[in-house]
Amino acid sequence: MTAHEPPALPLRFGYGTNGLTDLRLDDALGLLADLGYDGVGLTLDHMHLDPLAPGLAARTRHVARRLDELGLGVTVETGARYVLDPRRKHGPSLLDPDPGDRARRVDLLVRAVQVAADLGAHAVHCFSGTVPDHTDEDTAWKRLTEAFGPVLDAASSAGVPLAVEPEPGHLLATLADFHHLRRALGDPEPLGLTLDIGHCQCLEPLAPADCVREAAPWLRHVQIEDMRRGVHEHLPFGDGEIDFPPVLAALAATGYRGLTVVELPRHSHAGPRFAAHSLPYLHRAARLAAERTTGTSTVPSHGDPSATPEGSSTP
Repeated sequence: MTAHEPPALPLRFGYGTNGLTDLRLDDALGLLADLGYDGVGLTLDHMHLDPLAPGLAARTRHVARRLDELGLGVTVETGARYVLDPRRKHGPSLLDPDPGDRARRVDLLVRAVQVAADLGAHAVHCFSGTVPDHTDEDTAWKRLTEAFGPVLDAASSAGVPLAVEPEPGHLLATLADFHHLRRALGDPEPLGLTLDIGHCQCLEPLAPADCVREAAPWLRHVQIEDMRRGVHEHLPFGDGEIDFPPVLAALAATGYRGLTVVELPRHSHAGPRFAAHSLPYLHRAARLAAERTTGTSTVPSHGDPSATPEGSSTP
């Protein structure tokens, strides 16, 4: 760093394996390390550390060694679309009418907590699910709070935070919904928050940077991508409406030191390309954030990520 350069923001960037589903997990991890990522958001799925196949403990040990060799941090994510049911996206959920189906999702989350502990992950991500047909919201909230009991117990025993994600279209869709769950459960210590920056742009009343500040006390995991207001579509950086430097500055100011993971689950067809473009974009945004904070300027205007959609899907 020269005398004229601002100090780097203390942020650690990762990339989600749900955006690299055409790669073997070993290859995906090697790619991310070669690109310079600090870590990975590891979605437990049939192609990447299948949580339901035999030999999970041994396979987890292999992944742990691989992460250590590559110097990658990890968050365990549980958003696989069809890992439990080949016919129902994200089914069964914690809200299903059938207690046996809800128990299958609980078992998956408990397994995820154990995998996270074995990998040294900084959090386990999860979500509520959508409200089933013919189910009123009061009943759905009751099912959700009851289902979280054994998962929170496992997280507490393992010393791994549970990071619930507000997901558009789900019962728990907003930061306000997260606080509703937190209060209903008695504000348990292991319960934290996954904040998806794109989701903030999509539907929160606050701007994304303000969402970061509001969420700070409970922040355990961060996902990041571009998005437009009112449209739940994960977009490459530069294709949406988010001004990222203020978001990254707010994130750094909260003291959050976990991974900030690029979330592009519908871009696996060109996953390596988007992974290669996303990290330089975030680094430029972080430099701009630092410059705005310190009043210095070392990046030319064409380096502003809002003006250089290098991660964009546009050729």
